[in-house]
Amino acid sequence: MNRRTMLIGLIALPVAGCTNAYSNLPVGNAAATDHYTLGPGDSVKIAVYGFDMMAGSYVVSDAGTISLPMLSTVEVAGKSAPELEASLAAMLRAKDLAPDANVSVQVDKYRPFYILGEVQKPGQYDYVPGMTLLTAVSIAGGYTFRANKQVAAVNRKQGKAKLDPDSAILPGDTITIPEAWF
Repeated sequence: MNRRTMLIGLIALPVAGCTNAYSNLPVGNAAATDHYTLGPGDSVKIAVYGFDMMAGSYVVSDAGTISLPMLSTVEVAGKSAPELEASLAAMLRAKDLAPDANVSVQVDKYRPFYILGEVQKPGQYDYVPGMTLLTAVSIAGGYTFRANKQVAAVNRKQGKAKLDPDSAILPGDTITIPEAWF
């Protein structure tokens, strides 16, 4: 083996060590927040015109359901607010409770997101619509001096992905901020 090949190998070895566990992850792209689907931990505010007993806030259970007076248990996980409105109106019509049901559903409180690793205060925090990785880190008190500020990882229902500082965060995300090595 000649000296040039050996020199190139010695130079490449430390550079190869610069990759991290996040290098091979796909880039995380969040869905638009106007198509937000409900899940366990969300709280929805429901109002039905003419049915004051149904009005109120309901927390989505771990099973993805809410319990409503006169309708019993309703499956809500995976539905958007407009889809839930249509579903509840159809249920009221089917039971002959309201032929022209007027239902309003709003997300009252989103499920939390979680942030771990090299931030000042790791933990669970309330989600804010339009949130980015940088916003999430700010809510958690900012980066520690050891943090890698260029990349992070996120666990979502769809799997693991890497995030850039401007990547969108969704409710239920678990973010990990790695330690910088250099």
